[in-house]
Amino acid sequence: MNETYFQKGFGLKSEVGPLLARTYQSAAIERLKGLGYEAGAGGLHFKLAKEFGFCYGVDRAVDYAYQTRRQFPDRRVFLSGEIIHNPDVNRRIEDMGIQILADSRDPVERFQQVSSGDVVILPAFGVSVPELQHLKSKQCVLVDTTCGSVLNVWKKVHYYAKDGYTVIIHGKHYHEETRATASQALTHKDGQYLCVRDVAEIELVGDFIRGTITGPELMTHFVEAASHDFDPDVHLQRVGIANQTTMLMSETLKVQEILRRAMVDRYGDAGLESRFRAFDTICSATQERQDAVLEMLDAGGLDLMVVIGGYNSSNTQALARMCAPRLTTFYIDSPQCVTDAGIRHRAIGAHEETLAAAWLPAGDVRIGITAGASTPDSVVGETIERILALRGRTAGDLTQPALIAEGSSTFAKATADKQSFA
Repeated sequence: MNETYFQKGFGLKSEVGPLLARTYQSAAIERLKGLGYEAGAGGLHFKLAKEFGFCYGVDRAVDYAYQTRRQFPDRRVFLSGEIIHNPDVNRRIEDMGIQILADSRDPVERFQQVSSGDVVILPAFGVSVPELQHLKSKQCVLVDTTCGSVLNVWKKVHYYAKDGYTVIIHGKHYHEETRATASQALTHKDGQYLCVRDVAEIELVGDFIRGTITGPELMTHFVEAASHDFDPDVHLQRVGIANQTTMLMSETLKVQEILRRAMVDRYGDAGLESRFRAFDTICSATQERQDAVLEMLDAGGLDLMVVIGGYNSSNTQALARMCAPRLTTFYIDSPQCVTDAGIRHRAIGAHEETLAAAWLPAGDVRIGITAGASTPDSVVGETIERILALRGRTAGDLTQPALIAEGSSTFAKATADKQSFA
């Protein structure tokens, strides 16, 4: 193994495992799972998504960060940005003496503090090619926790760019993962990329391909979201779709179909195969969490939804966006958002928290719970415990739910004299 580049940890899983378990697991979550993902107390009925919270890639990244601190107790250890998008996890990592470096598009500026022999952990999102090259030139020790799903997207990007296709990335152009993915395209001669955030932006690309808007008109919307010498007239003739792995799957499919349809309208069905490529690169964990939420929503019977995860977590945002049109949804980034005064939350599209004072109705309430792939069980469990405390109950009071009246969003009484859960 290269002494300055590590991708598989340090064989210290058994040493850091107990600490990780104490830090990130939750007795409340284990109890709720043991009760079939549904349980109640004090008139509150919780329904937990069957898939939620930490995915394999996040779990691995956090594990490697703890192993790194154990492996290099006397060295300076840095993190190239947040290891994942969860404030609780990043705070705990900083408490171990690992410094999270501020974001910057300039690798020289971003890694100015790093010296030869220092240790730098690369986050689950990966880093851009110029950042990696700069770090290697500084002769520091690199611990690479890049998620396998991200690496899979990079393979597809190389495949497109090598064959002369411009990479269209469905993602946020400023997100660490998207920037790293885009940089992969530029490693090939004449490689190009364009990042589209949503359906509205890909519609603009479609308008250009069909000839209803000009190249300069199109590029006014993508000044910071395209390769530096991007020319729509040249670089939108052959395209390949990739995506930030944590985007909403249904939206990625729409983006793909809109672009495919535009290419057909411009060049005809016969020319599609040589001008358009697409692969499914949404990570399986993201898809599983979205599917689990959709299953909950389709089952009905919930009064409100609580979605837990960092406000800068794209996969958590996607879960909240799925829930908000269907029922009252509170998107929170930590258990501390639940207080006696109400719940602090961030509405979809908002940039600041607001306080909902009367968010929890009196009487029986059915609450759906889910969390993004970067949210540990400990955070989800503490959130549930804080909600229970509003009714003077604890996780130890959770019991199997009473019968639910069909089509009702309130609890049915199991008996005439039983008004709530034990």
